[in-house]
Amino acid sequence: MHNRTLRRLLASCAMTAVLSASSLHACGAELVVIVSARSPVASLRADQVADIFLGQAGTFPDGAEAVALDQRIGSALRDEFYARVTSKTPALLKAYWTKMIFTGRGQPPKEAGDSAAVRRMVADNPALIGYIDKAALDPSVKAVLMVR
Repeated sequence: MHNRTLRRLLASCAMTAVLSASSLHACGAELVVIVSARSPVASLRADQVADIFLGQAGTFPDGAEAVALDQRIGSALRDEFYARVTSKTPALLKAYWTKMIFTGRGQPPKEAGDSAAVRRMVADNPALIGYIDKAALDPSVKAVLMVR
């Protein structure tokens, strides 16, 4: 490869990395995974949360039903959550669910409009699990995982 071509390629890769990293923090939010305050679940590991949101597990560790609730497609919180918890970009996530649906092995989680909507729905249903901006926490729900 010529030096000029190599430099262009490296510059392009560096720019892509910078843009990806900045987009993850664009919303400036701290994410928390939440369950209803009435749920017996006290904490979860990131791999347990990933399994629930990717349709690999339908129960919490105690055996109770677990139903994932997503933020809307295209939201910065959703993209950040999936990048940090499942290591999937929006494109990889779309491909994953396309395959799961096509093979009859699962359906993606239902969606809610924003953190306030997710919090309200999760608070009302102990089977639901969602993720919100930490600033949206209130006593109706409890954080079971801090997403870092």
